[in-house]
Amino acid sequence: MDIKKINDRMSVSGQIQPEDVQTIKQAGFVSIINNRPDGEAPDQPSSAEIGEAARAASLGYYEIPMGREGVTPEMVAATSAALEESDGPVFAFCRSGTRSTTLWALSQAGKERADAIIDSAAKAGYDMSHLAAHLDKPLS
Repeated sequence: MDIKKINDRMSVSGQIQPEDVQTIKQAGFVSIINNRPDGEAPDQPSSAEIGEAARAASLGYYEIPMGREGVTPEMVAATSAALEESDGPVFAFCRSGTRSTTLWALSQAGKERADAIIDSAAKAGYDMSHLAAHLDKPLS
């Protein structure tokens, strides 16, 4: 598991396993956001398995899958709500971390400057410059 810190509030990674949840908790995270739809890969654990491990570790768990249909305003709103409801650092994952970073960036639109959002993502290794035109105001 390669955790990439976007800022003090948000970190992302690729796919995790249920046994990774304790490591995530020990790293100080209070919630997990799963942005990967079930069934994308045959070796992928189900959201229910990871959710069960998160609840057993007393972590918040949010399932906000982003598949081929792409981003919806509901996904962005759910990401924003998950961040607001979490009293501490949040860990999000998908296959590579890109979808998680995209949803985080869009959830911050209108709350932070576009260049600050893009810079934070870039420091974690994700290029969100293609979203620049969408980051000045909240997605509706």
